Amino acid sequence: MNPLTVTSARRPVAVVVVTWNSAAVLPGFLDALPAAMAGLDWRLVVADNDSADGSVAVVREHAPDATIVETGRNGGYAFGVNAALRAAGAFDGDCVAALVCNPDIRMAEGCAATLVAGLGDVLPDGTRAGIAVPLLYEADGALVHSLRRESTLTRALGEAVLGNRRAGRFPRWSELVTAPDAYAARTSPDWATGALMALSAECLADCGEWDESFFLYSEETEYCLRARDLGHRVRLEPEARAVHLGGESRVSPRLWSLLVVNRVRLYRRRHGLTATTVFRGAVLLRELSRAALGRPPARAAVRALLGRPRRDTGGRPAGAA
Repeated sequence: MNPLTVTSARRPVAVVVVTWNSAAVLPGFLDALPAAMAGLDWRLVVADNDSADGSVAVVREHAPDATIVETGRNGGYAFGVNAALRAAGAFDGDCVAALVCNPDIRMAEGCAATLVAGLGDVLPDGTRAGIAVPLLYEADGALVHSLRRESTLTRALGEAVLGNRRAGRFPRWSELVTAPDAYAARTSPDWATGALMALSAECLADCGEWDESFFLYSEETEYCLRARDLGHRVRLEPEARAVHLGGESRVSPRLWSLLVVNRVRLYRRRHGLTATTVFRGAVLLRELSRAALGRPPARAAVRALLGRPRRDTGGRPAGAA
């Protein structure tokens, strides 16, 4: 029996993957799936955003029973996620949960079952766990600080003055969560990086589709905050673990500038013009300080914040989160 075939009549877990020139990382992802999904009924749905490197052929070779949606264009990450979720019937209640994955994720054995088991739990504030995330590690075993707080003016200023790593120890002063105890137990951040997320059927029904106006970056932030607004919280499941091979945003000027601009765009959606002007200024201060150190990504971000950047037309790198 092919391990990628769902055999149960019960509602499966939809494993949703978006690919764009991901052929190099797909085999490792697909090979790890059977052990990662142990104990669950599941189906794999891959949305390919017009890859030119044979990504679709790789999926057909390694996962012949997968559902493949060839979108025909590179409409962005949220565009691909929505296409795959629709094909899986996730918005119609055909799945008990959906696992949204980057193709450069390598889930550990039993990771998915641990994530799915925590969905729906009632949290101390009366909300429910609608999104579950694992501990993420770099390829060298280093823990990824994947948990985040919602953007505020003081957090943007704290990161500009102290740097996000140093400021991350103080909830008031940084969006990044770096405190070790936050990763040692079940905790509920405002949002988490979207390399691997389990979404409950209830969360999917209430929140609907991902926001496709964010071509790349901030789409998972927007979704998590929208879910929280509707009573579905993000929860870290520290017993679930995965390796994330990493993206290009920290080294690519184009991608980093897009990440920074979209962070300001999302803040504007949730706050007034005056607050956004101050927030943008704090973000600009942070990038200017790094540009002064000769960092090309920061220089690109400064140009984007000062100008009117066009909508990005490049693709999501295989390992971007």
